[in-house]
Amino acid sequence: MAKSTIIGFPRIGAYRELKFATERYWREEISAEGLKQVGVEQRAAHRAMQKDAGIESLISGDFSFYDQVLDMSALLGAIPVRYGWGGGMVCFQTYFAIARGEQRGGVDVPAAEMTKWFDTNYHYIVPEFEKGQKFKVSCEKLFREYREAADAGVETRPVLIGPVSYLLLGKDHENGTPLDHLDSLLEAYAEVLRRLEEEGAQWVQLDEPFLVTDLDDRAKAAYVKAYAALRAASSLKLFVTTPFGELGDNLDMVVALPIDALHIDAVRGANQVEAVLAALPETMILALGVVNGRNVWRNNLEASLQLLERAAMKIGNNRLWVTSSCSLLHVPYNVSSEKNIPSSLRKWLAFAYQKMEEITTLTRGLNEGRDAIAPALVASSQAMESRKVAQALHEPAVHERMVEQPLISAGRASPFAKRREVQQKALELPLFPTTTIGSFPQTAEVRKKRAAVHTGSITQESYDHFVKEQIASCIKFQESVGLDVLVHGEFERNDMVEFFASKLKGFAFTEHGWVQSYGTRVVKPPLIYGDVLRPAPMTVELSHYAQSLTPKPVKGMLTGPLTITQWSFVRDDQPRHETAHQIALALQDEVLELEAAGLKVIQIDEPAFREGMPLRRSAWGAYFAWAVQAFRLVSSGVRDETQIHTHMCYSDFNNIIASIKDLDADVLSIETSRSQMELLDAFATFHYPNQIGPGVYDIHSPRVPPEEEIVTLIDKACEKLEPWQVWINPDCGLKTRDWPETRLSLSRMVVAAKALRGKYGGL
Repeated sequence: MAKSTIIGFPRIGAYRELKFATERYWREEISAEGLKQVGVEQRAAHRAMQKDAGIESLISGDFSFYDQVLDMSALLGAIPVRYGWGGGMVCFQTYFAIARGEQRGGVDVPAAEMTKWFDTNYHYIVPEFEKGQKFKVSCEKLFREYREAADAGVETRPVLIGPVSYLLLGKDHENGTPLDHLDSLLEAYAEVLRRLEEEGAQWVQLDEPFLVTDLDDRAKAAYVKAYAALRAASSLKLFVTTPFGELGDNLDMVVALPIDALHIDAVRGANQVEAVLAALPETMILALGVVNGRNVWRNNLEASLQLLERAAMKIGNNRLWVTSSCSLLHVPYNVSSEKNIPSSLRKWLAFAYQKMEEITTLTRGLNEGRDAIAPALVASSQAMESRKVAQALHEPAVHERMVEQPLISAGRASPFAKRREVQQKALELPLFPTTTIGSFPQTAEVRKKRAAVHTGSITQESYDHFVKEQIASCIKFQESVGLDVLVHGEFERNDMVEFFASKLKGFAFTEHGWVQSYGTRVVKPPLIYGDVLRPAPMTVELSHYAQSLTPKPVKGMLTGPLTITQWSFVRDDQPRHETAHQIALALQDEVLELEAAGLKVIQIDEPAFREGMPLRRSAWGAYFAWAVQAFRLVSSGVRDETQIHTHMCYSDFNNIIASIKDLDADVLSIETSRSQMELLDAFATFHYPNQIGPGVYDIHSPRVPPEEEIVTLIDKACEKLEPWQVWINPDCGLKTRDWPETRLSLSRMVVAAKALRGKYGGL
C-alpha cells in the first residue's frame, strides 16, 4: 500500500506563537525553560495537525528555534571559536549568539554569516569550518524531540540535513574546501545515527537538496563515500530527499547509493519522473513529491493521480510514498484561518494543512481506487476550470502595453560614466556618501496606529497626520546625524512587498499567511492571482513631502519587480517572466512620477534578484535575459541626473556579477558586514564600474558597531574598489531595530565616514 508523508512542516506557529515567545526570551521576559515549553506545545500541535489531516508517516527534528542549519551545527559541535563555546552541550546563549551576535558583559561578537536557502526566501546561518575541524554530538535536541513524540505514542522519522549538503552549505576559513572535512563529519553522523537507533527510530530522513544542482566529480564522490559510511554505521533505514529541482545528471549516482527510499520533486522536476522510475532499483521506495510545497495554489488532483498511477504500474503501490515537492516550511499553515479572502479566490488555495489533505486524498485514491475520492476529484477539476475562465484575472490593457513596451526595450539613455558626471553636479555629494537602505524603526506606536486605522479605531486623516509627523521627525534626525542622502523612513509600510501589492490590482492578501524568512522574521507574502495594474500613484505624495522638508536629497523608495514577484505567491497559470513584466511597467509609472515630483534619487530594491536564479547553470541565461530587462524597464525614461539605486542582500555574487553590471544601477548597496567584505571580491575581480554601498554593520543583530570597526571594513572595501565608488550604509533596512541602537549606530557610521574622508580625501 502507498503511504502518505511530508518531509517538513512550518514551525513559527499558526499564529506566530514561537516567534513571540522567542522574542520574549531575548527580552528576558521568559526563561529558557519557558521558551522550551512553547516549543513542546508547538510540536504537539504540529503532530496533531498532521494526524488530523491523515498523514501516516510523521516526522520529528524539523522544528527549530531559529534555523535548521544552525541546529545541525549545534548538533555536530561546529561552533566557531569566537563564540567562546566550552565544548559541552550547546546552550541557548551560544546558539542565539551565533544567530544574532552578542554585546553584553564585556562580550562583543558579531553574528555568523547568513545567506539564502537555495532559491527560496528562507535564510540560513552559514556553517564555518577550520583546519582540523572536529565534530562531536553536542546537542540533545534531535534525540529529545524523537523521545517526546514517542512518549506521546507517535512513531516519527527524524530529519537531518544530509552530510554532503551540510558541508556544501558551509565555508572553510583555512583556504581549504568544506568537503575536506568529510571524514571527520561522517564519524559524528555515524554517532548520531547510532543514538537514534538506540532511541528506537526505524527511519532517518537526510535532506540533500544539492543533488538537484550541478555537482563536480569530487562532490559526487563525496556522496558515494558518505552514504557507504552511513550504511555501514547503522541499520536505520535511510530516506534521502531532493527538493527544488531535477536530479538530472546526478540520477545514476543517486540511485546507486545504498539508501532505502528516495524523494524527488515532481513539481519543479516533473520531467524527471519517467527517468527516475526507469532507473530506480527494485529495493528502493520512491516518494513522489506531487503536491507543491512552494506555492499556495490548489493541486490538480486528476493530473497528480494520473502521475501516481503510472508510477504504481511501474513499481507497485507498496514502493510508493505520496508527499510534497519540498518541506511545507515555505507555505502558511491553514486556509481555514483566513476569513477575509473572497470565496471565489479561496477555493483555489491550499496552505500546509490543505496540502496534507491533498497528499492523503491522493494516497487513498491510489490505494482504494478513484471511486473512493470521486467527490474530491470533481471539486478539484471544478476549481481548476473556474480559475481558467475567471474574468478577474485578465486586464486587456495590460497585455496591450506589454506588446508596446517589450522587455527587450528597457534601458537608460546614457552610459554610467556620463550619468555619474551629471549626477555629481546635481547632488554635490562628498567622498564616501552616507545613507541608509530605507526603513527606520517600526516602533510599537507605529504598529499600533497602523492597526488602529486598519480596524477603524482612528480616521485615515488622523493616521496620515501621524505618519507625516514620523517622517518629519526622521528627516530631522538624519540631518542632525549628518547623513548625506536621506529617506522618509517608510513608517506607512508594513512590509516592502505587501505595501506595494496592496496598491496594485491583481493581488490578494491573507490575515495569517505568515511564512518564516529567518529566525523570528516572518513575512506574509501577497497572492498574485491576476494581471497587475497600477490604478494610482503609490509613494509620490509622502516622498514629495519628505523632500520638501530638507535641501538634502531624499530617496524615493520602491521594491523592484523581481522581488515583488519572488516574494509573493505567484500565479502559476502564466510564465513568471510575464508577471514580472507587468509589475515592471506599473513601477515604471511610479518612477517617472517620483522624478517629476522632484526626487533626484530613487532606489529600486531587488534583494531577491539572485534568489530567483535557477539552481542549474544551464537555465541561468534564460532567467537573466528577462530578469535584467525587467529591472531596467522600471527606470527606462528617467533623466541622466536622476540617480538610480538598488539594494541586494545575502547573495553570492560570483556567478551573477555580469548580470549585476547589466542592471546598470548607478549605486548598488549590498550586505557585506557578516562576511567582512569578502563578497566584494567578485566586484574587484570583475572590475565593476559603478558605485557600491557595502553594508558596514549587521542590522539583524542588536549589536552596535564601534567606529573603528566601520573604518576597518571600509579600508578593506577600498582594497578592492576605488574610493570614489564606495558609499557607506548599513546592511539593510532598520525597521526591526529600536531607536537607541539606530541613533548610536548611524552616528558612529557618520563619524567613521568623516574620518575616512580625511584619510582618502587626496585620492
